[in-house]
Amino acid sequence: MQIRYYKEYSRFLNRFMEFKVYGHAGRPIVIFPCQSGRFFDWEDRNMCNAAAPWIDSGKLQIFTVDSIDPESWDNNGPERPRIEMQERWYNYICEEFVPRLLEINREQGEDHTGCILTGGASMGGGHAVNFYLRRPDIFNGTIALSGLYSSGMFFGSYMDDLVYRNSPCDYMRNFPTTHPYMKLFEKADKFIMCCGQGAWEADLLASTKELQAILESKGIHPIVDIWGQDVSHDWYWWEKQWVYFLQMTLGDA
Repeated sequence: MQIRYYKEYSRFLNRFMEFKVYGHAGRPIVIFPCQSGRFFDWEDRNMCNAAAPWIDSGKLQIFTVDSIDPESWDNNGPERPRIEMQERWYNYICEEFVPRLLEINREQGEDHTGCILTGGASMGGGHAVNFYLRRPDIFNGTIALSGLYSSGMFFGSYMDDLVYRNSPCDYMRNFPTTHPYMKLFEKADKFIMCCGQGAWEADLLASTKELQAILESKGIHPIVDIWGQDVSHDWYWWEKQWVYFLQMTLGDA
């Protein structure tokens, strides 16, 4: 498996940001880390090795990005600066990282513009869905495991324009079905949300079902897969789900 490490400056965040790329070619997926996690966590937790059959066959290229959660969602300071940092990170991903991803992907003579997937587990799953729903013109689907899809757990009752933009259950509730993005949602390759029913999954399960109901009321139909009562909020299960949904999305390696 080809693995490359990058550290590049972001004008939106005014700092150097690190990321890694796994694979020499194939469909790109941007992986967001768990709560306050790092770009190397997906590799350290065996998720890249689990995807090796698709990576080595040139069907998948994984891009693992860094989070800024300790300065935004996980910060106990005033709400507005926290969510402003989140929005700067959002702009970094969309305006700087994605063009760089496509540039790297084209080094193999490929062009996956408009076909990029997002993915992640726990808060990473929440980020993955948020990016997909906000920018279906950039991203074409998602594999979200045990995600949280509203801002309340981290921002309480506080709401402003930027919190709203980063809280899918809130903005999708008001999403107009005449919006041009509806046609893009219809063309999504796979929009997957998965959650277990075991230990530490209760809040995530409720959030998954809430967003599912909101989306379906708009005519958007994600694949929502609820696993058993033994399935906990844990890497052991996320690895199983990851492989299962890669097979569903990409076919045999």
